[in-house]
Amino acid sequence: MVALSCTDTNASPPRSRRRTAQVGCALLVLGIVMPASSRAGETLQDALVKTYQNNPQLNAERARQRGTDENVPQALSGYRPQIVASLGAGLQAVRNLLPDNTIQTATLRPWTIGFTVTQTLFNGYKTANSVRVAEFQVKSGREALRNVEQGVLLDSVTAYMNVVANIALYEAQRTNVQVLREIQATTKKRLDAGDVTPTDTAQAESRVSRGLADLNAAQVALAISREVYHQVIGEAAGQLTPASPVDRLSPTTQMAAVDAANHEHPAVLGAGYDVDVAQTSIKLAESNLLPTVSVQAGASRSVQTDSSLTTAAQDQASVLGQMSVPIYDGGMAASQTRQAKEVYSQSRLVLDQVRNQSRTAVISAWVANEGTKVALTAAESEVHAAELALQGVRKEAQGGQRTTIDVLNAQQDLTNARTRQITAQRDRVIASYTLLSAIGRLDVHTLNLNTPDYSADVHYHQVRDAWHGLRTPSGQ
Repeated sequence: MVALSCTDTNASPPRSRRRTAQVGCALLVLGIVMPASSRAGETLQDALVKTYQNNPQLNAERARQRGTDENVPQALSGYRPQIVASLGAGLQAVRNLLPDNTIQTATLRPWTIGFTVTQTLFNGYKTANSVRVAEFQVKSGREALRNVEQGVLLDSVTAYMNVVANIALYEAQRTNVQVLREIQATTKKRLDAGDVTPTDTAQAESRVSRGLADLNAAQVALAISREVYHQVIGEAAGQLTPASPVDRLSPTTQMAAVDAANHEHPAVLGAGYDVDVAQTSIKLAESNLLPTVSVQAGASRSVQTDSSLTTAAQDQASVLGQMSVPIYDGGMAASQTRQAKEVYSQSRLVLDQVRNQSRTAVISAWVANEGTKVALTAAESEVHAAELALQGVRKEAQGGQRTTIDVLNAQQDLTNARTRQITAQRDRVIASYTLLSAIGRLDVHTLNLNTPDYSADVHYHQVRDAWHGLRTPSGQ
């Protein structure tokens, strides 16, 4: 960051010069060009912590991942026995016609109770492959969660810096309006003294009107950016301190950044796990062509209340082994296998595509980040030159060598230069975080945020081997 000069360049009376110097220094109070350590207030780190903890989009993605974790115990249930209890009871009306043409009626109340236990011994490796597919889905989902986390944190940085920049832009336009009004007042006095023409006062009035319009536009942009800040971070923007670029967290060369993204970016890693899912799904489809072996044990009791029967109750117990071998299923399993192979080919192509997109994103972010450095340096030089130019024009106007429009143009050039400097400072910070996101390092650990890390492993291990229970680990 570079400090703007507060040198008084106004050739107006002493009181006006003092006021102009004061409002000219108002831009410095914003902190856009001051070290972050010299101000008190909310920092970008604080805003990122709030976003990480409270952002609804991020919390929704965490809930989605917790749901994905449940695929693993569902797949593991194929290894476990299935127990079914049955109970049947009711009323049965019986009407018998006897050989002597007499009718016999009765109301019976039979009931049956039984238990069946079924254990699959072999199902063509379907359960084993289902578990592997579920575990790869969990890993892919974790990378998707990381990717969403990066996007949300980058949105937070953008929203934060937009508020900071728009506050500075509003103050710059407000300062510009104050200076233009002072020039307008001075021009009217000179008109009364016969030093200038009515054209000069009209030009000054026109610039004041333009300045008020620019001030209104800056106020609108500030209000919008504050609302976006509230949406992303979850709280209204208070007193915000300036932020610095995070180039120190990125690789030092472009090729190193590309290589890091290829091994660290969650989109690339997630696409790799999707390939594993598709490859394992081929074996899962092929399991439908293999035999299934299971054992079933059961026990039951049936009670009849018909007194005419020789047996009033019957108890049964059995243990049965069963093997089924698919012969022909109409081509369903074969079609599913071919389909899985095509999906596998697709996932590999998608992985190559994601890698190319990641490379493009890194190079684009790298070039943009380097470009913001040049733009900021140029903007700082422009502000310095515009200040000197305004000072010279005012002195020349005082000596009769410049007109009022020349002073107004020089003032507008300075305001525009300060606007570009503020914008360049904002873009400089956002570009550095964008590069970090393109590499895949925009996370809690890299940024060293002061907040507990949300670990997806915790919930996964809580539910992976759960045999029963309806409550989630959070108690719901």
